[in-house]
Amino acid sequence: MRAVVQRVSSASVAVDGKQVGHIGAGLLVLLGVAPDDGPDDTAFMVRKLSGLRVFADADGLMNRSVADINGSFLIVSQFTLYGDVARGNRPSFTGAAAGARADEVYQDVCTGLRGQGFEVQNGVFGAHMEVSLVGDGPVTIIIETDSHKNRGQ
Repeated sequence: MRAVVQRVSSASVAVDGKQVGHIGAGLLVLLGVAPDDGPDDTAFMVRKLSGLRVFADADGLMNRSVADINGSFLIVSQFTLYGDVARGNRPSFTGAAAGARADEVYQDVCTGLRGQGFEVQNGVFGAHMEVSLVGDGPVTIIIETDSHKNRGQ
């Protein structure tokens, strides 16, 4: 699983010109799923996202999480995070999970965060979406469960 996480003052996602998700301060998460991602990957991603300390404390240091600022998550599925251009200029997406499986894992991440009491807004899986954001920082972090597997953590 691969996530590009951006700290935002606000973010929204629209489908066919209609807003389907919106948050104020929090994290915009673009989430891609690999074919071999499973429950361990989901648990790891939920744990990392919920505990990620990228919000400023009183001293201006990144010591606060989404929970600490009473923020929200906007999670947007993005299979293109597994685009591979090693063999040319047109990306291959064979590294991304098939639609039904990817949607299941994507929903599991959203459910896991909601289960911890977070407000979670979503895009529409498989739809053409327009994502808007007001970046705060900017702060962008990449989280990959493959690196977690390779380190045995």
